[in-house]
Amino acid sequence: MQFAHKLAFLSDKINADVIDATEFVTTAQKYNVYGVPKVVINETITFEGALPEEPFIEQVLAVEKLKREIL
Repeated sequence: MQFAHKLAFLSDKINADVIDATEFVTTAQKYNVYGVPKVVINETITFEGALPEEPFIEQVLAVEKLKREIL
């Protein structure tokens, strides 16, 4: 999840948090964490497993696209 933190550092529009699913069981259950890493973007897009940087960015941008379609 270093890349998520890197993006958050570079943009004030991005926040990145990491939780330990064994320490925060309720949060892990809320987001259906069954594998790690689990990424949740704006409660809309989720994926498990480490993605290379380019596909990760594509997922982040997909959230913005969905947001524009809804509005």
